Amino acid sequence: MKEEKLALSGGPKTVGRSFPWPIFDEAEVNAVAEIIRSGEWGNPNCDGYVASFEKEFSEFCGTKYAVSCVNGSVALRLALMACGVRPGDEVIVPPYTFIATASIVMEANCVPVFADIEPDTYNLDPAAVEKAITPRTKAMIPVHFAGQACNMDALMAIARKHNLKVIEDACHAHGGEYKGKKLGSIGDAGCFSFQSSKNLTSGEGGIVITNNKEIFDLVNSLRNVGRVEGGQWYEHHNLGCNYRITQLQSVLLSHQLKRLDEQTHLRNKNGLYLNSLLEKIDGISPLKRGHGETLHTYHLYIFRYDKSKFNNLPKSEFAKMLAAEGVPSFMGYPEPLYRQPVFQKKNIFCYAIPEYVDYTNVCCPVTEKACYEEAVWIMQHAMLGTKEDMESFAEAILKIQRIVCNQLT
Repeated sequence: MKEEKLALSGGPKTVGRSFPWPIFDEAEVNAVAEIIRSGEWGNPNCDGYVASFEKEFSEFCGTKYAVSCVNGSVALRLALMACGVRPGDEVIVPPYTFIATASIVMEANCVPVFADIEPDTYNLDPAAVEKAITPRTKAMIPVHFAGQACNMDALMAIARKHNLKVIEDACHAHGGEYKGKKLGSIGDAGCFSFQSSKNLTSGEGGIVITNNKEIFDLVNSLRNVGRVEGGQWYEHHNLGCNYRITQLQSVLLSHQLKRLDEQTHLRNKNGLYLNSLLEKIDGISPLKRGHGETLHTYHLYIFRYDKSKFNNLPKSEFAKMLAAEGVPSFMGYPEPLYRQPVFQKKNIFCYAIPEYVDYTNVCCPVTEKACYEEAVWIMQHAMLGTKEDMESFAEAILKIQRIVCNQLT
């Protein structure tokens, strides 16, 4: 019998195909080309294709309003500012997320307070949020990480109890649902990114959705150098900046939005099937469903890795082996967000951060275990594959387990 070899050691890959992203056709190409030929690339009035896409997206999400902007990070900051925070206020955020969820808080001259995540979903833990609240707390930013809905019933109940604003970071969650409601539409505001890896993309871009007219009016003004509806071109009411997206991005997003619902349901279907395969592998635990999500976007498919079932192979080595087998995968965040130098050294340049703020002793055990030991990610474009592709992902993990256990015992 021929010896089985890992792809990392020169053997054949388990997964023999690639998963292209983004997905587009001549409809997108022709739509963008039409704008290029028109010469009307910019849009200082935020009308035309920009306004059309905002209307389409708000209707898709079931909200009254949507305001586009240059990226998801800016969307979060503008939403936070529009929710009325003031310098020195505290905002609760998870430590297992992209840096922007916390850095935008500091950009708004507020203090990010890290609350740990749930071990079975990697989303913000309501119990940890409750413990983190002080008289200075004014808002929280739950992240629907990987497209899995947070426990919004519990978080909204906490927010009502303590009079907190809720800004949903839905940058992974385009089209996802919690108890039938679109993610981003449940809190005071919801924010999305259209960066190149996202499930809905124009390369860059972002958007804020809300049902609150005051929040909409202020975000709308802040993204357009402080102008207000009905005002003059050279009339600036708020300290905003030029955060507008272009006609090119907007028309591209309009066409991509037509694909999103079908793609989201396919990712959800494949995620459920992959769960059924991986939960049978000793040492592999898919993140749990059944916490209220009615549609999971699987911007990332995340499973927990137990190295004791792989002869104590470190997670980083396992992740390298899995990627070499052709699975579009990654070991995930290597450390909690609060371990980043910007927080450890307080390189924040914000005048309103009190002296007592110190991140050197912050410890969120669930997050640290996810970063250092457990979490492995499969990328969203791979979740648009076939049933057979999901089977090949599972087979790649089993192949690694067979080989490393035989070699190291």
